[in-house]
Amino acid sequence: MQVSCPDSDYGKLSENIKAWGKELGFQAVAISAPQLAEAEMRLLEWLARGYHGEMHYMASHGVKRSRPAELVPGTLTVISARLDYLPPDARDSEEVLASADKAFISRYALGRDYHKTLRSRLQKLADRIQEAIGPFGYRVFTDSAPVMEIELAAQAGLGWRGKHSLLLSREHGSRFFLGEIYTGLPLPPDPPQSSHCGTCTRCISACPTQAIIAPYQVDARRCISYLTIELKGSIPLDLRPLMGNRIYGCDDCQLACPWNRRAQLSMEKDFMVRHGLDAPGLAELFSWSEEDFLARTAGSAIHRIGFERWLRNIAVALGNAPASDSVLRSLNERLNHPSELVREHVVWALAQHSQSCDDWRNSRNRRDK
Repeated sequence: MQVSCPDSDYGKLSENIKAWGKELGFQAVAISAPQLAEAEMRLLEWLARGYHGEMHYMASHGVKRSRPAELVPGTLTVISARLDYLPPDARDSEEVLASADKAFISRYALGRDYHKTLRSRLQKLADRIQEAIGPFGYRVFTDSAPVMEIELAAQAGLGWRGKHSLLLSREHGSRFFLGEIYTGLPLPPDPPQSSHCGTCTRCISACPTQAIIAPYQVDARRCISYLTIELKGSIPLDLRPLMGNRIYGCDDCQLACPWNRRAQLSMEKDFMVRHGLDAPGLAELFSWSEEDFLARTAGSAIHRIGFERWLRNIAVALGNAPASDSVLRSLNERLNHPSELVREHVVWALAQHSQSCDDWRNSRNRRDK
């Protein structure tokens, strides 16, 4: 990276960067001079235990994830930015989770795909820096490359890593996105925060599948977010009943965290609820055609899992829902779906309602006569 800065006062530049970031809508911007040796050791141990499951990309980049200067040569400092996402118009999460005939979708995914929004905002910040100092080397990242964004943000003082492994802030809880700008600028780093989790273990107790196997350690293979988003194949049988009505992601550890009482609502239009996905009926979603799915999730993070996994996830939730005519009818209509993956999960779901399914079929046969 080549740095061209006519002003040697990098302290003043750092203050300006934070001010420009807030003008662009970020809630906070901070700077780290990354030192990730300890984080690298924890990452390698996590990978060695296979906790990453089928997320092979976690291992494919080697230590570039923990060595920023190897990913982007010349990196000296990293600008981390925080953007709240909690939509003010979303139905109460706990209310939806308690309604077994409704589908729960993680609140970060109810609006526009955050990658696009965050990356655009970070690029504007980089452009503003360039206007002030001239051309400089940088790269913008939004969960799009091997970047240890939580470690970097924690070193910059945007918060601390909670026992659920997410970043926590005293002012904003954990309901926010993170993004980074890797730079060759010798900016003064901000001090890190101390942890404020204390003896609290509510996030660990709240995990439906006990994926948080110890403080700060998550076995992704048990995590509902992994199962519904990252896993491409069949969901393990023993975990299906534990998933409840969660069809895309899981917020339970965040809902249990006392610091999230301070989570701030986002005023970003991009993160507002689209297509009523904050509390949709499971049977209604299961009736969508592939065209419906593609149209109603266009521009959303949900879009990337595809229609097949969408149906797989909903089938599991329908298997966990109370038996009703609409539930059984919806499942039976997908029994001959072209996808073996979908059919398998539909058969499982119907087996959960076996007696109710027999009663429903007998009743339908009587009506047909």
